[in-house]
Amino acid sequence: MTDKPCKVCNFTRQQTHGLVAISIDELKKKGRQCLGFNSSDSVTVVLENDGTVVEDQAYFLCLPSNTKFMLLNDKEKWSPPFDGGTAWMARDSVILETDTVDSSSTVAPWYELAQQLKQDLTTIILMSEADLQTLVDAPCPELASALGFQEKKAQELQETLQRVLDRREQERQSKELLQLYLKTVEQENKQQEETSQPSQGDGTEVDSASGFMSRTLMVLKGKTSPETRLSTEDLQMVVARGMGAMEQVLGWDRARTSALLQACEAELTTRLQQIQAVQSIRSNTQLRGSQQSSKRRKVEGVEKQAQGSN
Repeated sequence: MTDKPCKVCNFTRQQTHGLVAISIDELKKKGRQCLGFNSSDSVTVVLENDGTVVEDQAYFLCLPSNTKFMLLNDKEKWSPPFDGGTAWMARDSVILETDTVDSSSTVAPWYELAQQLKQDLTTIILMSEADLQTLVDAPCPELASALGFQEKKAQELQETLQRVLDRREQERQSKELLQLYLKTVEQENKQQEETSQPSQGDGTEVDSASGFMSRTLMVLKGKTSPETRLSTEDLQMVVARGMGAMEQVLGWDRARTSALLQACEAELTTRLQQIQAVQSIRSNTQLRGSQQSSKRRKVEGVEKQAQGSN
């Protein structure tokens, strides 16, 4: 666990202090010291903005840095600020001595942040962009005095904080630009997919009248020997459908369609002849193998008979 930067105030909200605590118990201990409670006083920790009681350590650790807590003793109750911050008057009896009133209520917002940095400079990592901007906008001489720095060093700190803010803004813009680019690419890809999908207008959909598949139509409309690119099954389908179906689907003139159909018939005939030739060769090979096996069996029989007679 690491120390968590926190803010604590009393129920009047007239005293506010910044501190770091690792647990609820340490927050109570340091809060008593800052707010002037006795070490033996029983106090309750609540969230300053809505009065939620904070008792669980895990819940405490989940709260963001610089959360403002309020410490209450047994007689004090949380109340929202109203009427210019006069909620403290809801207490049964309040006695405020003039020398105990903390002047932090009139302190500029950057002063509390400067006090946090003075105690631990690493708390700057946990500050929000709003807090960093508050420090950047603070008067340099006064900030230097609050931090105990020379004015030049305070100025360098403000310049560094401004660079941090600029870098975060650039990162934010780069992220938004990247998201916009990815969205644009996604839309372009989607449009390309839609335009590349087959439609009835270009004759690449399945035509229920002719029974041609879209792939077959795309091949038939090829420029160079489309019949050689079709499978034997597709060629059989084209030849079976005939001239009328091809004219209807392809939208070509009769001469061009007839030439393509003849090319498909010739290609189909050639392939069937090749298939028949291969089947014939296979049959002859199987027949010769069978004859050779028969001859071997006869020779083996003769040899056995000869051995038996001897």
